[in-house]
Amino acid sequence: MRLCSLSSGSSGNCIYVGTEQTHLLVDTGVSKKRIVDELHAIDLAPEDIEGILVTHEHSDHIQGLGVFTRKYCVPIYGTKATLEAIAATPSLGQLDTGLFVEIQPDVPFEIHDMRIEAASTWHDAADPVCYQFYSKGQKAGICTDLGDYDDYLVHKLADSDLLFIESNHDVNMLLVGPYTYFLKQRILGDHGHLSNERSGQFIKELLNDHIKGIMLGHLSKENNMAELAYATVAQILQDNPFAKDVREFHLQVANRYTHSQLLTTD
Repeated sequence: MRLCSLSSGSSGNCIYVGTEQTHLLVDTGVSKKRIVDELHAIDLAPEDIEGILVTHEHSDHIQGLGVFTRKYCVPIYGTKATLEAIAATPSLGQLDTGLFVEIQPDVPFEIHDMRIEAASTWHDAADPVCYQFYSKGQKAGICTDLGDYDDYLVHKLADSDLLFIESNHDVNMLLVGPYTYFLKQRILGDHGHLSNERSGQFIKELLNDHIKGIMLGHLSKENNMAELAYATVAQILQDNPFAKDVREFHLQVANRYTHSQLLTTD
């Protein structure tokens, strides 16, 4: 199993996840050109992509979807409400709804050698989900854009070998920052985004003795810093029964504008 963030942050998100046989994208929130360039940088071609799994319809997760799928005719997976919201987004241009594949939370589906399951998340979108991927006894979990987590999400992402988890903002930076009161309350709310501290607490509940990599993603440009997100989460993870040093989990922060280090279960 392999996982690589091609771009991550409030300005655009796109994640590659795959095996030797199957290559998928989670979200296409950057331009087709950037997606193609970043795929080439990790030795893949856009023609290799066999599915795009959409978490929700906000622009930083779908803005490249129209151009990319018109060029490469890749199936688009999402919940019914998410696909309807995508179809009603004028900025995407004409979409071939014949590429739409409706999925349901908690109902597994397969793409070649990968079994995939969506889980409902807390976010202010039509029907947002996160995804878990299974292949040959290995598991990768991707979960961003959630105001909070609960036992349901812990159960869904438990036992993962690879994790990509949102670490959106530092609460103090957000509170003293330039955002309006309304936007601050939205981000801090149960259907907003996960703070560095809450991300660390979430990840700590997901730790196990076989995690091969943990990536923090979807950092706010205005309300966070990579070093701060890493330090906050690392501090929370220090006291755990699985490793004396968090570096054993290969903890890292996803790059905002380019691909990050490839995480692999090998």
